[in-house]
Amino acid sequence: MIRADTRDHVRQVARRLGYRVNPVARSLRLSTTGQIGMVVPSIGNPFFMELVAQVEHCLAERGLNLLLADARMSVAHEDHLLRSLESGAVDGLVVVPCHETYSTPALERAAAHVPTVQLDRGVRLDVPMVGVDDPHGIRTLLDHLAERGVERIALLSNTGSNVSSVTRVRAARAVAEELGMRLDPDDVIECSFSVDEAGAAVNRVLDRSGAVPDAFLCLNDLLAIGAITALRGRGIAVPERVQVTGFDDIQFAALMRPTITTLHQPLDAIAHRGVSILMGDDDSTGRIHIEGTLVERESTRRRPGAVGE
Repeated sequence: MIRADTRDHVRQVARRLGYRVNPVARSLRLSTTGQIGMVVPSIGNPFFMELVAQVEHCLAERGLNLLLADARMSVAHEDHLLRSLESGAVDGLVVVPCHETYSTPALERAAAHVPTVQLDRGVRLDVPMVGVDDPHGIRTLLDHLAERGVERIALLSNTGSNVSSVTRVRAARAVAEELGMRLDPDDVIECSFSVDEAGAAVNRVLDRSGAVPDAFLCLNDLLAIGAITALRGRGIAVPERVQVTGFDDIQFAALMRPTITTLHQPLDAIAHRGVSILMGDDDSTGRIHIEGTLVERESTRRRPGAVGE
């Protein structure tokens, strides 16, 4: 044991000399780094950056630092990043996988070396995942559109690598049928995460049928932005002639004109739950789903004086 007066003297000398703790040396002694790594598919996607911000806030409250890595929508680069992080650079990992299938080997290896939690979507491993309740969110949006008199919908998706979108498409088909809404197979359009692709998809729907759907159900807000931009470019008024919904409630959804009706993801709750599981404060396993809430804005709200009011 070190005597109290000796410890106080050492601290006084350290302050006088301007000594600062070396985090690398300290981590070697304590076998910890004080850092949590987070890998996301793309830092260019505002949804992921809003999720990152919430995770960082949760970690900061615990005195931990966040080390962020961008997988650049590449499973190969994601694997490279996880290899670097799992080798002792961090005490834990928060991962938003790039792909439901192809990300599995890298995530399985990483989880065997360091505590890991998945957020937003997950590969099918025995690694905890926390995300929004997708079927509930789709039902909430379609119930809202049904109340607005919508009969025919088109759906803009990004199912190529995103298990959440696959779940949302499946839910949309089931709920639309239950509500008596028309959702033709040709009106389910793959758009990736691109605003431009969403615009091109809207144009294909309009050019093919010549008829405008009552609504475009977009599986994220970026797709909704692309849809509204394309509709506006063709002189089709939103929401007077066609309604548009998004999913996620990124900040841009409230800045778009018209503002976008969307499903708000409780990113603060998702991040808090994920970090709690990672740090061992919550022993939940498997997939944890948290319900989102409808945010009604101008893209589904009839304006005063509009036709039909």
